[in-house]
Amino acid sequence: MGIHLGDTFPNFEANTTEGKIKFHDWLGDSWGILFSHPADYTPVCTTELGVMAKMAAEFEKRKVKLIALSVDSVHDHEGWSQDINAYIKKAPEKKLPFPIIADEKRDLAVQFGMLDPAERNKEGLPLTARAVFIIGPDKKMKLSILYPATTGRNFDEILRVVDSLQLTACKKVATPVNWKVGGECMILPNISPEDAAQLFPNYRTEDLPSGKTYMRFTTQP
Repeated sequence: MGIHLGDTFPNFEANTTEGKIKFHDWLGDSWGILFSHPADYTPVCTTELGVMAKMAAEFEKRKVKLIALSVDSVHDHEGWSQDINAYIKKAPEKKLPFPIIADEKRDLAVQFGMLDPAERNKEGLPLTARAVFIIGPDKKMKLSILYPATTGRNFDEILRVVDSLQLTACKKVATPVNWKVGGECMILPNISPEDAAQLFPNYRTEDLPSGKTYMRFTTQP
């Protein structure tokens, strides 16, 4: 099935390590990141959740709530959480700084288009791919990334993307390649030269062989 950019993210109900949730109620007026995992007690997933646990405070600063999903039970999630905490050199507690959804029947994995047909478990069932969905406070999907089960994600990049999404949601700019907070931004093509001069009085235009003036840079607003 899958979900597309700009779609309202489904208001699903699920059991998690923090109890039953209804997604929109859980999200409230925050941004949200839902990230899926092939299975509990697997090596790459353990490294990923460990890193997210260590980075949780950075996402909280940006008013972003985190929620993971794996196709195992809450009981399994709680046991696995102890391993994850031990891996990042924390006390082996059952709780992480975010809930993990129990999707034992793969209902959400199918609904969200997260199955990887090329990777299968010992029972022959397709594994859940490594999906990342970023949802805005308006409950709309702002970004999706889908990795195969064999490739771990770069969560520094996810944090960078959040910074870009939050900036461009309220300012008339785009962020160029490899942009980081504090770097130059680009003025949107639909902003007229007159408006650009008012909004970004110190902007610069890159000289190009075509003579076109579409490469307009400004300091981060």
